[in-house]
Amino acid sequence: MRAFLFGLGLGFGVGVLFAPMSGRETRENIAERAGDLADSAKETIEQGRERIRSSISAVRNVAGGRTRPTGTEGASL
Repeated sequence: MRAFLFGLGLGFGVGVLFAPMSGRETRENIAERAGDLADSAKETIEQGRERIRSSISAVRNVAGGRTRPTGTEGASL
């Protein structure tokens, strides 16, 4: 019986120490992570837009005959 009570007390103590966060803390954590994810997504989208703008500008320059595409120096078009 002593071993059972010892195990019960030990299990309870370990459970309290390693218990998940409270509901409020969990919601705050989820909200914070969702905000971080949204910020990351916005940044990624903006980087993609900038790459597209840069690519469009390069294509327009090549199409306009102002420059040659990279790696074609000395090559015949």
